[in-house]
Amino acid sequence: MNSQARAIALTALAPITWGTTYIVTTELLPPDRPLLTALLRALPAGLMLLLIGRTLPTGRWWLRAATLGMLNIGVFFALLFVAAYRLPGGVGAVVGAAGPLIVVGLSALLLNQKVRLRPVLLGIAGVSGVAMVVLTASAKLDALGVAAGLAGTVAMSTGTVLAKRWGPPPGVKVSAFAGWQLIAGGLFLLPLAFLVEGGLPSFTGANLAGYAYLAVINTGLAYWLWFRGVARLSPVPLTFLGLLSPLTATVAGWAILGQALTPLQTLGMLVAFGSMVLGQFKAKAIPVVIPPTVTLEHRAVSASRS
Repeated sequence: MNSQARAIALTALAPITWGTTYIVTTELLPPDRPLLTALLRALPAGLMLLLIGRTLPTGRWWLRAATLGMLNIGVFFALLFVAAYRLPGGVGAVVGAAGPLIVVGLSALLLNQKVRLRPVLLGIAGVSGVAMVVLTASAKLDALGVAAGLAGTVAMSTGTVLAKRWGPPPGVKVSAFAGWQLIAGGLFLLPLAFLVEGGLPSFTGANLAGYAYLAVINTGLAYWLWFRGVARLSPVPLTFLGLLSPLTATVAGWAILGQALTPLQTLGMLVAFGSMVLGQFKAKAIPVVIPPTVTLEHRAVSASRS
């Protein structure tokens, strides 16, 4: 296996791991505490990675780390759970599957890369395949939920593209780079979780096991793998790997919870998986061309407001 294929395979483990979030949350965690769950995913994982990386941001990287942490973790997690409460899970998954299409546009805007027809068509096929897998005839739309889901997808897509543009900085380990972002996002979620949801509930052994899995495997390891991939892969092929998350959730429901798979769902899985695989072709690292008339700091502030 060459280095490019190895980078794709290892990065793919991140969205596969994220696809187990739903089943762990429903089977092991206390109900109705989404912000607490997001906080206990982000902050402990960030501290663990920072201890491994043993490097703090310096200079302008304090602002950049905070910006990336807000986009990739804090804002994304918060909006994700707003969407989760107001939308059926299938609708939320379809909204999230739009990530590759958003990254195509953001790569043109922030990385000066050309918009090509092939990834756009594959992105549409990916969304369609996920829709075939997770949508049901009874799925209902909620305007606020859809807006939150789209805004969350835009936030993480922007964070992914900016992370490709900015870092990791020279000499900084990926563990530290990921840890900075998780800590920044966790600190944003800390007051929000307690203001909205109140104090800590009583935890059972199953709850503690679930939170430990989410913090160590689902977040710490997964985000280390993801940002390792950010440094090695182009952003559009990278984002196509995100289609593995809803597909993994569907397979987990079938294998562990005994949920049935219809022929349409099976076809949708093949379409979405095929889009993900085809999205990796020619997934070579592409040099980032920064327009000389626009400063990085201006782009960062503009992206954080989108």
